[in-house]
Amino acid sequence: EVQLVESGGDLVQPGGSLRLSCAASTYTISKACMAWFRQTPGQEREGVAGIDTDDRRTYADSVKGRFSISKDNAKNTLYLQMNNLKPEDTAMYYCAADWSPFCRATMSSRVYDYWGQGTQVTVYS
Repeated sequence: EVQLVESGGDLVQPGGSLRLSCAASTYTISKACMAWFRQTPGQEREGVAGIDTDDRRTYADSVKGRFSISKDNAKNTLYLQMNNLKPEDTAMYYCAADWSPFCRATMSSRVYDYWGQGTQVTVYS
């Protein structure tokens, strides 16, 4: 059973930084396309950032220049570095993985088979 476990969510003031982690078990993330999504109550899950097996990255326009996605294959862990946080970044953040051949780091939630339980990020002033 594949497990994705997120951590690192917290309360932070605007302009602050956080680093989210997503630890994977069973399968190696070097062979997966992975992504971060976020969701607020009553809203659809929104893609934030993705990374494929060749470390090509994609970002939502709303986070470009502020967020950075990366992988540590030795630790089998995905990260999301979030800088210059804004109140509108407040959400539950989820990591997702797709181990299918020829996967892509898409912002579409439908292609991801495995999801973590989420970690809450709250940006308050």
